[in-house]
Amino acid sequence: MRIGVSFPTTEIADPAAIRDYVQAVEDLGFDYLTLIDHVLQAKSPMDDPYRSFYALHNMFHEPFVLMGFMAAATTRVELATAILILPQRQTVLAAKQAAEIDVLSEGRLRLGVGLGWSKMEFEALGQNFHDRGRRVEEQIALMRTLWSNESSSFDGEWHQIENAGINPLPVQRPIPVWIGATDDKPIERAGRLADGWVANPRVKPDDDGRRNLETFRTAARDAGRDPDKLGVEGTVFTGGLGSQAWAADTKAWGEFGATNVTVRSTLREEGAEPMTPDEHIGVLRQYREAWPKG
Repeated sequence: MRIGVSFPTTEIADPAAIRDYVQAVEDLGFDYLTLIDHVLQAKSPMDDPYRSFYALHNMFHEPFVLMGFMAAATTRVELATAILILPQRQTVLAAKQAAEIDVLSEGRLRLGVGLGWSKMEFEALGQNFHDRGRRVEEQIALMRTLWSNESSSFDGEWHQIENAGINPLPVQRPIPVWIGATDDKPIERAGRLADGWVANPRVKPDDDGRRNLETFRTAARDAGRDPDKLGVEGTVFTGGLGSQAWAADTKAWGEFGATNVTVRSTLREEGAEPMTPDEHIGVLRQYREAWPKG
């Protein structure tokens, strides 16, 4: 089981601090770093306690740009989006940016994508919020085509390309694409199309989570795929818990069937005092003492 870290995007801005943080993550033996994505946030928080976090008072780095910086500061750790809101972005541009990150990191990119929920954000970026589910399937197909061929043609509902390609091509051909999903239909899509499923951080390795997992695995089997060859990523939160609980949660995800576990040290409670970069690193060091194995 691979153990990674969710970069605390709302709490670390200084470039030197970002460098020190990602190098500490690598030195502590974590396997990957994940980044979350929002381009635009509303000034006023939503009433939903979960989505109120994604308001303008919280900072969100641009994932591709930040991963370019991280690639230069590290040598081994995988860089992953968890998740990039793909349907609100231009497909060919996103494919080009992802390929560039894969080149700069020497093949260390994993692209986690999802549908998003902010209609405001889609409208601001000039994309259709209502067809995003169907469109993301075509986006994934087109990106894989562009990543795997020097030149290709593509005739889809939303995308038409004739004898064209991107240069440089990525190291990985194609780049792994995982889908982040909570509801049945997107989870089924992950099973049919993706290289892995990123479970929403609210999903736990309990009975409800197992129903989600079976939806994913059944969709894979129905599509003629081997679910045992696909990834599953869960999340362990450290806030308000001790190291024994972190280890127990990690073990539970392993027994659940997760191939990846992402550690989140960010305090998510509204109004909580932000942690310093050194405090985040200290929590990760404690986690490594509690769960030293992969």
